[in-house]
Amino acid sequence: MDKFKEKLNALRVEVDTHMARADAADTEVKKLTEELTLRDHEILSLKNRLQRAEEDLEKADVRMAAAKVDLDEGENTKTVGETLMRKVSLLETELDSAESNLRETTEKLRQMDVKAEHFERKATQFENERDALEKKYDELTVEHKELKKELENTMASLHDM
Repeated sequence: MDKFKEKLNALRVEVDTHMARADAADTEVKKLTEELTLRDHEILSLKNRLQRAEEDLEKADVRMAAAKVDLDEGENTKTVGETLMRKVSLLETELDSAESNLRETTEKLRQMDVKAEHFERKATQFENERDALEKKYDELTVEHKELKKELENTMASLHDM
């Protein structure tokens, strides 16, 4: 009888331990899911910034093309030529800046994609661990019910004696 109580208590402790691990795993999954959502928002923000940078680059290309046309047409006077050269220089500087921003944004986006994939793998791993723990919990629950039934039968047979 004492052995059954000890075994029952040991099983209860084991079930409690597994429940605590399952709760911790659920908490971690929720945390990682929230973090993944934040990363997704950050990726979306970076994509929007990238799109704006590309639009700025296109505008700069158009302005640079226009400036080059103006430069070709405006070679008649030195003043017009110098003005256009400054515009071209400014546009090239803007283009360099836009390209630099584009490279940085692209790199950040790539890093965020890598992080997102890492977190997705972690979330899958945690889900698999959770599923395994739930399966073990179900098995322990069945075993507990069987032991409880066996204990009740033993107690009934002891009372009958």
